[in-house]
Amino acid sequence: MTADATPSLLEEPAAGPAKTGPAARGPNARATAYLRYVAGKLGGAVVSLLAVLVTSFFLFRLIPGDPVKYMTGGRQVSAEQLAAYRREFGLDLPLWRQFTDYCGKALTGDLGTSYQFRAPVIDKITEALPNTLLLTGTAFVLYTVLGIVLGTRSAWRHGGLGDRLNTGLALTLYSVPSFWLGLLLIITLSVGVGPIPGLFPTGGMESGGEEGFAYVVDVAHHLVLPVLTLVAVEYGQTLLVTRSALLDEMGADYLTTARAKGLRDDLVRRRHAVPNALLPTVTLIFVNLGRTVAGVILVETVFSWPGLGGLFYQALSVPDLPLVQGLFFVFAAAVIVMNTVADLVYPLLDPRVGR
Repeated sequence: MTADATPSLLEEPAAGPAKTGPAARGPNARATAYLRYVAGKLGGAVVSLLAVLVTSFFLFRLIPGDPVKYMTGGRQVSAEQLAAYRREFGLDLPLWRQFTDYCGKALTGDLGTSYQFRAPVIDKITEALPNTLLLTGTAFVLYTVLGIVLGTRSAWRHGGLGDRLNTGLALTLYSVPSFWLGLLLIITLSVGVGPIPGLFPTGGMESGGEEGFAYVVDVAHHLVLPVLTLVAVEYGQTLLVTRSALLDEMGADYLTTARAKGLRDDLVRRRHAVPNALLPTVTLIFVNLGRTVAGVILVETVFSWPGLGGLFYQALSVPDLPLVQGLFFVFAAAVIVMNTVADLVYPLLDPRVGR
């Protein structure tokens, strides 16, 4: 064998297969993985929305009561008149036909016509939505801030008197039914008990007849008790989640290193521990944000607040099927959308998610 026929050991080897493993995972690979993650979450959200659409149609048809008889106002009407009402609202059609009509219209944004208001359901929802957002949005901001601040302080000083008091009060209020607490506040702070005078309205959103700044003050006055009820019941969940997450972080090595570098304890908590511990709290915040659209049905009913929750309770008593179905779909869709947004934001806060 000649030297020319022998491959030189000094020559560069032929190009082999591409390298694999963590070293090969560049920005494009990470972006592709995130896009697959996003597509999976969006697909799951669409399936959930379709499931809610189907559930909302069949679930509320189990409610006893005849909406046609409600529309007659208790008057004596002939069978022909009842049949005419049923034809007008499509209640004489077979169930499968009602279902296909409902799904077809809902996919185009038409949620039907309310039986009792004789108005499009979407118009009634749009009319009541700002009132619900005012109530639940105000409560959401207050109980989120309160829960994070108190949860952080409790975790950082866990085992102390303040931690035990905060945790005990949060667990107690979180276990209290919201309607019961609302009634208790009405009795003590609206009606008045003994030497305690009635300081706040018993219900409603306004007294009527006020304009300008006086109207704003009047609405704020009516907001106090329902907001106080929601904050008292809801802040405990945020406090407990924040406290638990921060306790898990407090034993991490990077906090020990930060202290060893001479950083003040307050600085270690604010700059290092709390940002990493807030990831579970962020998810909870988005879930609660979705619930602000639904409001709290019992609280709005107890305080006669003219929002979506009170409208849902009113529609159930008929039953006003198109309005109940439309509200149920909007409530569920808000939660699903916010959960999906939380899932999409989470990998941006923690790159380990979605790999």
